[in-house]
Amino acid sequence: MREITYAEAIKEAMCEEMRKDDRIILFGEDVGIYGGAFGVSRGMMEEFGPERVMDTPITELVITGCAVGAAMTGLLPILEIMFSDFITLGMEQLINQGAKNRFQFGGQGSVPMVLRAPAGSGTGAAEQHSQSPEAWIANIPGLKVVIPSTPYDAKGLLKSSIYDPNPVVFLEQKLLYRVKGPVPEEDYTIPLGKADIKRTGKDLTIITYGRMVPRCIKVAEDMAKNKGIDIEVADVRTLVPMDNETLVNSVKKTGKCLVVYEAPQTGGYGAEIASVIADSDAFFYLDAPVRRLGGLDVPIPYNPHLEAQVVPTEEKIIAAIESLL
Repeated sequence: MREITYAEAIKEAMCEEMRKDDRIILFGEDVGIYGGAFGVSRGMMEEFGPERVMDTPITELVITGCAVGAAMTGLLPILEIMFSDFITLGMEQLINQGAKNRFQFGGQGSVPMVLRAPAGSGTGAAEQHSQSPEAWIANIPGLKVVIPSTPYDAKGLLKSSIYDPNPVVFLEQKLLYRVKGPVPEEDYTIPLGKADIKRTGKDLTIITYGRMVPRCIKVAEDMAKNKGIDIEVADVRTLVPMDNETLVNSVKKTGKCLVVYEAPQTGGYGAEIASVIADSDAFFYLDAPVRRLGGLDVPIPYNPHLEAQVVPTEEKIIAAIESLL
């Protein structure tokens, strides 16, 4: 199977669907002529024209509101926010309008929009361009939250997100954009709300998502080779809705659970995952308490050595696994 990058997979998903459905539009800051801050939409304006791939002013509140309105009137807008940190500026429209519309009108309308945004640290972009905001967003009823970890998942999940009748916040991990992985040339989709076991094992389950997935898989492979410890890695993929069944069954099989995520540990989405395990019948299979390993409770530093230590490192993941075992 061919291999393409995470960024190319996202672009393919958008282009393939835009060729089939002229209701789909893409807009945001620098997505057109420049091709996106991370080059994801490069060449799309040339193919689809400035009426379907539109550069916007630098005002996240307005462009988020435009996406909500366009979705309500029959279009399928894809909005790119240049950095996920800037979702804060569009929160009023996203939360008080887009997320609540179907409920307010008794299901008579829908808001089929996708808000794409690069998230996470690791690029030296400092504290205002490196956050992981998924826990803020997942707390809002009416929004769906997707964080793919591979090119294959990114393409399949984005296609499903485009046609979902609810607003979907599609968080793309910046350090994954240039990572390659197998993606079939034939058309496919991945349903929202379905987790994926990225590595099977029997001694302990790591539940994670986003760029922590490949990091946890590497740790699992190294520990299997060097210490004979067999670790299962479960990728949540869709935080809302979350596939509780797959995660619970994995923990029931291994009897131990470590939740790993990049965002600050306090109030992070890992606490929700841990509570799902604790509230399920997996509790009766646990040989140790569910443990979280999140990022440090600090803004993301600019210094690259400090930045690398803010999120779970391989060494921290190994230490947490060994303490649980």
